[in-house]
Amino acid sequence: MDITEGQPAPAFDMATSDGGRVSSADLSGRPYVLYFYPKADTPGCTTEGQDFSALADDFAAAGATVIGVSRDPVRKLDRFRAKYDLKVVLASDEPGEVTEAFGVWGEKSMYGRVYMGVERATFLVDAAGVVRRAWRKVKVKGHAAEVLEAVRSL
Repeated sequence: MDITEGQPAPAFDMATSDGGRVSSADLSGRPYVLYFYPKADTPGCTTEGQDFSALADDFAAAGATVIGVSRDPVRKLDRFRAKYDLKVVLASDEPGEVTEAFGVWGEKSMYGRVYMGVERATFLVDAAGVVRRAWRKVKVKGHAAEVLEAVRSL
């Protein structure tokens, strides 16, 4: 199922790299950004995490929480966050329920090999829990700044 702009965001509850949890219920009443990335500690995913982290204070000033989501286990996210001093929430969707609910789990192809994986995508959810922007097949360069501008326009 593909989630599109104007639809309610699917509910979620995930473990985070800091030993806590993050859920859509806890975020109710304020905007948030969910960015889905394929795999922790890979070049594109590292750059994306660093870019969102560099703007973490700006997102907070705009009233939005930024959550990076992958299917990596929490212990891998712990190492990833510490290694690069990432300032955003990293959530583990190891069972795959959230990636499937948002329609970002699917068939991918690299170097002639076909496999299942997470599509790099970002969703901006408003205070009422409605998806206001959906970015699919994200290119990392400049993406975090573009998302910040969308948050500021809410």
